Amino acid sequence: MYILSQTSYNQFMNLLIKVSLFFIFVSTATFAQSFEGKLTYQNSFKSKMPNVTDELFTEMMGKSWEYSMKGASYHTACNGTLLQWQLYLPKENKLYSKFSNSPAILWNDGAVNADSVIKTELNKNALEILGNSCDELILTCKSGVQKYYFSSKYKVDPALFQNHKFGNWYTYISQAKAMPLKIVIDNAQFTLESIATAVKKERVNEQLFTLPADAKLEKSPF
Repeated sequence: MYILSQTSYNQFMNLLIKVSLFFIFVSTATFAQSFEGKLTYQNSFKSKMPNVTDELFTEMMGKSWEYSMKGASYHTACNGTLLQWQLYLPKENKLYSKFSNSPAILWNDGAVNADSVIKTELNKNALEILGNSCDELILTCKSGVQKYYFSSKYKVDPALFQNHKFGNWYTYISQAKAMPLKIVIDNAQFTLESIATAVKKERVNEQLFTLPADAKLEKSPF
């Protein structure tokens, strides 16, 4: 059990929000052109914070996340002890996050991005994932380096996300035009590697993309 000071707690919560935001990159576009179904990602975390271990990061955020996607909406089911689920609603351009230590569902405005991309680099046929040859897109950002590996087999229409600046999403999707099968995030606080272990095309029920009835909503402070 790790006891954090209030300053460390706020810093850690801010980091958890940032970690989860990187995963907005698995959203998709219109049904006619884009993937609909579920993706499962396996996560591993390497902490650079002296008071947070690799194991604690992984336990709180979850070793695996399951994404259900339909159109520009997505729902993320997490097996972490802190992060429970996320929901992106394109009509509102908001990302909702549910944490176990908060009775309220926190939301972030998709039009607001605290980070910025300094430069981009594209490398063709960088590696193979689930039998797919993937290109690598490297974003050198104010926050650190983000690497995304994607296949054109899983296309995304970037036109639907012109207002989705949050998490550098539009910068990524406007160039890759596909969802990533692997993500590597490296910054001053942690290194995160997330890789797809399963991709299943199937119909997704619209009801999955609704907030719980009478949910208490609060703007995220992070």
